[in-house]
Amino acid sequence: MPSYEHVLPPAAAAEGDPGAPVSISTPFASSLHWRHHARIEQRVVGQLLQTLLYEDVLPYEAVAGPEADIAGTMLFTLTLGKRRYRVSGWQCHSFQLIRLAHSTLVVEGAAGSPESVSLQRFIEDLEVALGDVAIQPGFVNELTQTLIKDVQSSAWPVPFNETPQALDADALEQYFTDAHSYHPCYKSRLGFSLRDNQRYGPEFAQPLRVGWLAVPKRLAHQGAVSGVALAERVTKDAGPRVLASLDDYLVQRQLARDDVVLMPVHPWQWENALVAALYPELANGEIALLGEGETTYTAQQSIRTLAPRESDKPYLKLAMSITNTSSTRILARHTVTNGPIITQWLQRLIDTDATAREAGFVILGEVAGVALDERAFPDTRYNDVYGKVGAIWRQNIGEFLEDGERAVPFNGLSQFTRDAEGAPAVPFIAPWVERHGLEAWTRQLVHVATLPIIHLLFAEGVGMESHGQNIVVIHRDGWPLRVALKDFHDGVRFSTSHLARPELAPALEPVPERHAALNRNSFIVTDDPDAVRDYSCDAFFFIALAEMAIFLHRHFGLDESRFWAMTAEVIKAYQRAHPQHGERYRCFDVFAPRWEVEALTRRRLFGDAAPQVKHVPNPLAAFAPGEEAAC
Repeated sequence: MPSYEHVLPPAAAAEGDPGAPVSISTPFASSLHWRHHARIEQRVVGQLLQTLLYEDVLPYEAVAGPEADIAGTMLFTLTLGKRRYRVSGWQCHSFQLIRLAHSTLVVEGAAGSPESVSLQRFIEDLEVALGDVAIQPGFVNELTQTLIKDVQSSAWPVPFNETPQALDADALEQYFTDAHSYHPCYKSRLGFSLRDNQRYGPEFAQPLRVGWLAVPKRLAHQGAVSGVALAERVTKDAGPRVLASLDDYLVQRQLARDDVVLMPVHPWQWENALVAALYPELANGEIALLGEGETTYTAQQSIRTLAPRESDKPYLKLAMSITNTSSTRILARHTVTNGPIITQWLQRLIDTDATAREAGFVILGEVAGVALDERAFPDTRYNDVYGKVGAIWRQNIGEFLEDGERAVPFNGLSQFTRDAEGAPAVPFIAPWVERHGLEAWTRQLVHVATLPIIHLLFAEGVGMESHGQNIVVIHRDGWPLRVALKDFHDGVRFSTSHLARPELAPALEPVPERHAALNRNSFIVTDDPDAVRDYSCDAFFFIALAEMAIFLHRHFGLDESRFWAMTAEVIKAYQRAHPQHGERYRCFDVFAPRWEVEALTRRRLFGDAAPQVKHVPNPLAAFAPGEEAAC
């Protein structure tokens, strides 16, 4: 059995040579690696503080700030233990979100003397303020690792010389490094060493190849969209060397090709999780590592999703036993199975609906998937193997671009370009706004992004988890044309009785009881229509659009209420044009005065014994058409 030490290329050096080894002393070897430390520590503490204030964990005072700007600056003040924290920020119109200017955060000691911003001291002060509520050590570790890894990535040279707006969607996945703007553990990547982070983190844009396992069919689970030949797909990605090793394996085991399933594995997963989890089968030869494949990939923002260098090949999403933004990134058997099922269902809904076809939006279909079947292993090994080997093949955005079109991740629209030192420079969208005009560009973006979400909700009864990382904007010279939606294996929600076409409802692989017990928010089918509406509203309106509204207000002067008026008009225009969905407009009332959203930091602090949610005011409510909502 080959070792990955022999088959994987070494990580590239900073100069970009894919064959140059990286010195073990590279991370934080000199003071240059720490030059962004103060800025990033202020961000980590400020982002954590921001969520604690918004989610009603800590009391605070907020008064009009000394400087009045277009965003209406407030001064937020609170006392934790013996220290006083002051920071400028905004009580936003959008869901009354709080956004803090992290760079303005100042700390005063007991005598009013200034102190440096320190994550460790803030945690100590927070523990005092919370009293009997103990902060989970895992949460503290996530925050610390976020700080360290963001410092590390910020010291890395910008990997592209091109104008950022000219980069393709996959390159932009490496260019945008700000990550989650709300979750305080936005770059924790628990499980990654600093070397791992440099080798596999998206900001570093290092090429990698995946390994391939031969797994007996009795231990495997697989699925694909009708018409997709999974074996053919695997053959193209694996390449001749892996297939030659497979032939040797089949001869040695006296098996036919159909008796075996090939499964790609991330090199980090092999090195850190799989040898220990599968050593009985590896030792007796039942499962074999065949070597690395031919296809070269780079990591996308989610880390475990890999973009091929060739745009005609699909993206590959792999199981990884790391934790990022407080979620473990495994791929469970039922999700891998459901991805192609949901893809076929959604595509059928789109293909058989004239409005959806005219809107032109795209779904990046999850066309095939494979995973270990945990049911085939002894129950004592459930935790060792569950979700540890899994892969989903997703259609490439390049398949859907016409001449002159490019694509950009939606969450990148509210980020900054970077200067030569890696620090934020100017808004990424600035040239596009200048070229097309703020009002016209915003209206077009809101239209193309909102239409598919509300169509699937209203016309079909399907909620989509379309936050900014799950939407790709297709544009020409910065002018938004349409969007592509992705991530369906666990990113849709519906109530069968509230579907417009329940006869087409997919027969899904059920969520295992143990999985549901560990993650009560991980479900697709529900009897509660509000849960369907809130699923779309939380991800799309509360996260994706609110971030855009706040960004445009702060950096371009567009009033947030104007942004939401544009959004409401898209929704009301759709409702006027399609009165046949009237019952569903009332059932899935997106103009309701308040929505329920997940309180991410409260969940990490206080656990899941009780649902950690927050009811937020809906900025669309002011533009409601006047009908009373009822279901």
